[in-house]
Amino acid sequence: MAPMTNFRLLPVARHSFSTSKTWLFRAVVLKALFLTPTVTVAQVKLEQAPGAQVITISPPSETGDEEIIAVNRFNPNQVVMAYGGTVGGKAAYSTDAGRNWTLVNPAGKSAMGGNKSITFDNRGNVFLSYQLIEKLGSPGYWGHNARGNGIWVRHSPDGGKTWDAEAMPVMVWPNGQPAPQQEDMARIWADNEPQSPYLGNLYLAWIDWQIDKSIVLFTRSTDHGKTWDKPWRISTHAGFPRDDTGAILGILGTVGPDGTQYVVWNDMLDTVMAVSHDGGKTFEPSRPIFQVGPPYFGGAASFPGIQRVMGLPEIAIDERTGTLYVTWSDCRNGDVDVFLSRSTDNGKHWSPPLRVNDDPVHNGADQFYQWLAVDPTNGDVYVEFYDRRADPDNLKTWVTLARSTDEGKTFTNYAWTTTPFVGHNTFLGDYSWLTAYGGRVYGAWAEAVSDTNAVVACGGCGTVGTPAIIRIGIADFNPKPNRAVCCP
Repeated sequence: MAPMTNFRLLPVARHSFSTSKTWLFRAVVLKALFLTPTVTVAQVKLEQAPGAQVITISPPSETGDEEIIAVNRFNPNQVVMAYGGTVGGKAAYSTDAGRNWTLVNPAGKSAMGGNKSITFDNRGNVFLSYQLIEKLGSPGYWGHNARGNGIWVRHSPDGGKTWDAEAMPVMVWPNGQPAPQQEDMARIWADNEPQSPYLGNLYLAWIDWQIDKSIVLFTRSTDHGKTWDKPWRISTHAGFPRDDTGAILGILGTVGPDGTQYVVWNDMLDTVMAVSHDGGKTFEPSRPIFQVGPPYFGGAASFPGIQRVMGLPEIAIDERTGTLYVTWSDCRNGDVDVFLSRSTDNGKHWSPPLRVNDDPVHNGADQFYQWLAVDPTNGDVYVEFYDRRADPDNLKTWVTLARSTDEGKTFTNYAWTTTPFVGHNTFLGDYSWLTAYGGRVYGAWAEAVSDTNAVVACGGCGTVGTPAIIRIGIADFNPKPNRAVCCP
């Protein structure tokens, strides 16, 4: 989380690039990644992801974190992403399925904070949620002596090219005075199901840090983002008030073919689910669906090179069958691995955890910051994650894409990057992001810069480290994929 002091909203500013100022980033066409053996690991070869390309989307001299990306299922050529960073963050859009990208500033000269999320609705509108913070309470104990903060939503009617001049406040505690609560980690999603009676609804949920607890707040918009209902609590059990000691963390939702909502989060060693059958008007009491290992790997001492890592859950659905999937990461095997569980009965029962990364168990290599996506056209399941299997010192980090074509029963791991990065107390944000449609997969993630002399502060972390840049990965499981470039 990074403190933001300016809640003033000004007209959107779009970047125009002349030939002399054009930022062109040649796509990195990936080759197969040959992994070096260690004393305990047989040599492993990861095949290149089909059509794999990686571009750096953050401009030179700018850093970023907490990146998001979405594709418009009603016009798959439209892809939009955003990220936070040294200038409050930017967005980028593509009108040709990620082959070319253009950078814009959705907030103009006003602030656009952290913990972003993004979605397209059924009309092709883009909605981007984020938080703004005047002052954190104290590191880890956000609700203690908090100051102005809030959750906001920005709207683009044209696939990310232009953005409304003013953001929509959803829940805001004004600047300049104490705040009784700290709003955090908002996630937005849309009902795009053709047969749903709630088609077009928007949903938003987040952590509400209070002085003595953490809870999940939820709201919805039934008029395409023009207004939002007063938020209400959907978590039956309250978590602790610190994010490293058993708090509620990592809220995310998805919508089934009949409009049923499934919302998950982490509560200590439980993954918890809340279900709504009436478009978010009411929810069943939330309940644990399965147990996980500790989700918080705080501090560079416990996770080499990275300021903090969280193994929080994501949920996605196969819209053709209704099968639900949840991914997370934990250290039940000593090192950190990525896991998936599936439910074929609307979340009532869940399969035993399946290890998604396919390197040998207990090899000392960490896989972390996973993100989940299900292709709505064919049900293929994708999981993106950072991967250290090739480094016996567990420091060098690559990005891997795992794919399942059998409803999450087995996964094939593919190399998405060929050159690793090494963090030096680097803040990568609290998540990566992934989306897929029609066999084409889009990922977004942060990587530490190679200059170890570059040092930036992490807002709320109380430490400094080398900064990160933002990258976009594309994989295409269709014939004859084309390359991507940024930014005309």
